[in-house]
Amino acid sequence: MLDEPFICENCQKKVAKLNYTARDHCPYCLYSKHVDINPGDRLNSCQGLLEPIGIEKYRDSYKIIYKCQKCGEIHKNKIARDDNMDLVIKLSNYL
Repeated sequence: MLDEPFICENCQKKVAKLNYTARDHCPYCLYSKHVDINPGDRLNSCQGLLEPIGIEKYRDSYKIIYKCQKCGEIHKNKIARDDNMDLVIKLSNYL
């Protein structure tokens, strides 16, 4: 599993490593990139931007639901401790 810093392709902010699992989305704007087949493997060739479109309950937490702007695939990532909770709450209003 690869956990590395990156520059968000949506908001251009510098995103630090998560340090407890593979970082899979920007905590500022919640966008992700379609880079993984399995969490942290970085083996997906699509490379499209994943737009956050909703939230779903997952065990004792939540997952962000994404739609890839390039291939249209739906993808889900667990929320992170440092995510912008105002945006998470906004996404939950679409339930």
